[in-house]
Amino acid sequence: MRTVSIALLALGLMSAGAQAADLAAGQAAFQKFTCFSCHGADAKSPIQPDYPILAGQHRDYLAHALVAYQRGQKGEPASANVRKNAVMGAMAAQLSASDIDNITSWLATLPSPLSVHPDSFK
Repeated sequence: MRTVSIALLALGLMSAGAQAADLAAGQAAFQKFTCFSCHGADAKSPIQPDYPILAGQHRDYLAHALVAYQRGQKGEPASANVRKNAVMGAMAAQLSASDIDNITSWLATLPSPLSVHPDSFK
């Protein structure tokens, strides 16, 4: 019983220490780091057709991509977890883990053509 109590206490402390994403900070960071200059002010109107729409994308996918660009910028060996792109690598290198969490959480809340309408399944 004591082991279970200690495990539950530890889990509770870890949960209390975890911070929720700050959506307002995410929107502000999107502006601060000029993400809009390529992906559009609404994050769904990129300046080039081959640039991705970010609005409405899954938060975990976007976070994984940004971390992979950071790894690529650091020159880590090529793998499934490294993306190499001079522009995105330089942009992602400026971001802290908190910036990534906030930006990607905010982007995931935005409406976009990536969203699937429930009526499309009928």
